Amino acid sequence: MTDSKTNLLGNEDPIDPPPAYDPPKPARGTLPRPPPLSLPVLNSLRNKRVILASQSPRRRQIISYLGLPNIEIIPSNADENLPKTLTPFEYVLGTATKKAQAVYSQEISNETAGEPALILAADTIVVDISSGTILEKPRSEAHHVTMLRALRDARDHKVFTALVAMAPLASARQPGYAIESIVEETNVRFDGDVTDELILAYVRTREGADKAGGYGLQGLGSILVEKIEGTADNVIGMPLKATLKLIETVMAKADDEDRLLDDPVLEDEDEEEEGEE
Repeated sequence: MTDSKTNLLGNEDPIDPPPAYDPPKPARGTLPRPPPLSLPVLNSLRNKRVILASQSPRRRQIISYLGLPNIEIIPSNADENLPKTLTPFEYVLGTATKKAQAVYSQEISNETAGEPALILAADTIVVDISSGTILEKPRSEAHHVTMLRALRDARDHKVFTALVAMAPLASARQPGYAIESIVEETNVRFDGDVTDELILAYVRTREGADKAGGYGLQGLGSILVEKIEGTADNVIGMPLKATLKLIETVMAKADDEDRLLDDPVLEDEDEEEEGEE
């Protein structure tokens, strides 16, 4: 007879049963939130300082899906004044890097809160393919209308989001931190049948007034879009899959104490010290 503590595969039954498939019904008008992802890198960060160097509510909402309860919002005060003569890739990556480094420099010596375990920064730009122009946030209602008309008439444009992650090195060796980055690209096609009347009506909702390119895919701005090639959350400003991959990469790189033993430079330094003795 099979031991009651052994399942059909010969393994011991887990101590904690899996979540029920028929959980209690949520209160009317609310949707149940799934349990957080149980991944080693996320579990290790749940009781540590994690900083999002952005005040974007959209980025905050997207990253909250990873289930990190202690995310701090500390916007960067770095100037976003890189020359527009840079390529879109260089511009967006350079801006996101400046944001991350500014917040890292500010918080790494924070004696009250302690050093952060992870800093995430992002920057998103919209690029007119025909001219290569990087589109800013609209400056006025007239500029907003002109911008959306141009995107409609061109039909296709690109959205780039750069993500930069920084984490202190466990060994504290120079430069003291690990840094990793990634740039995601999404092609967006506007609906060529969008009328000037609809564009003006959308502009007057002010939904896109604070967004590069002048529209928000996650909201009413989706009525202007015919299709996308790539991820929608990249257009919104925080591609979640890429963010998780970046976190895993930078945290693995930051955990470098074991690799010190294999560092030939340090071995040479130890030999020199022994020779001096």
